[in-house]
Amino acid sequence: MKHYNIPIFIPHLGCPFKCIFCNQKKIASQEQTLVEGVVRIVENHLQTIADQDAQIEVAFFGGNFTAIDEDLQRAYLQAVYPFLKRNEIQGIRLSTRPDCIDLKKLNLLAEWGVNTIELGVQSLNDEVLKASCRGYKAEEVFKACHLIKEQGFKLGIQLMIGLPGDEHERDMETAGIVVSLQPDMIRIYPTLVIAATHLETMYLRGEYQPLSLEEAVAVSKDMYVRFRKADIDVIRMGLHPAEDLRSEGTIIAGPFHPSFGELVEQEIFKEQAAEAIKRLFAVYGRQEEIILFVHPRDLSKMSGQKRDNIYCLQEYFSLSKVAIKSLDGPERDWVGAAGVSSALPQELISRERWYELLGI
Repeated sequence: MKHYNIPIFIPHLGCPFKCIFCNQKKIASQEQTLVEGVVRIVENHLQTIADQDAQIEVAFFGGNFTAIDEDLQRAYLQAVYPFLKRNEIQGIRLSTRPDCIDLKKLNLLAEWGVNTIELGVQSLNDEVLKASCRGYKAEEVFKACHLIKEQGFKLGIQLMIGLPGDEHERDMETAGIVVSLQPDMIRIYPTLVIAATHLETMYLRGEYQPLSLEEAVAVSKDMYVRFRKADIDVIRMGLHPAEDLRSEGTIIAGPFHPSFGELVEQEIFKEQAAEAIKRLFAVYGRQEEIILFVHPRDLSKMSGQKRDNIYCLQEYFSLSKVAIKSLDGPERDWVGAAGVSSALPQELISRERWYELLGI
């Protein structure tokens, strides 16, 4: 079943702090949506969705929804509520800060049909939060998460990697704590140096160095596999490549890639394939030419950008040829390996088996 978000952008509304990395007019790529424009936006999006069985949500993105004036919150939600009552949409989601959650605010959201709340957590290390000027500590995140789940909302957590003071070990500690909180979904965003932010000033002074693209992919991969092992959906990795974000002079530095999430998944497939090849050689002996098998929908993830995965595996194992074939079936995210004379995988590494091999 396909899922669609109808985005309503409210950049900077309700933000009590200006975080060092934030210039939401650049990130969100448009100005604030007025209440009067909400109905038109929803109606226009609904006309473009042909799938009658699709799950459609209206999503308030950009600002800290529960920190804005209560009357304005209610006005936004009232504008969307009739679509929910007519079952033209199936849910309302919004994003906010962990320190802008309490029972009164949640009761208001429940009254008007909100079912999913995403918290901009960024990190669960107090030193990283302080260095990023977030204005709260990890303890406030824990309280907000527990309250949201207790009141029956779906919980989303947004994380950032590569913040000032951050490091791989701290990211993994944050990931472990997030798993214990059991959110329904995760977003992972590598920190970018955006124009007209304090982070840009730090970068130009030599006080901050962003992650390289390779480092960001590696960290995101390690977090992703921990979340997926715990059956937590990772619904996005990397910022959406909006037109304004990609315009000249917006991103000053940092690991931006328009298909960042795809890069992370390609890295996972490459590591699964390497394990399948090792086991193939251990059981059947070394071979010069091999075939890798994947689900048809995973061919691009196995191949990698410009066939980088294939070239890397070929070089690493000193192979003269690596071919890829698709093999249909109900499951995905597996990689099989075989000699060129075999029509089926001789060794197969499922995603679950790979998690076990990693010791997760």
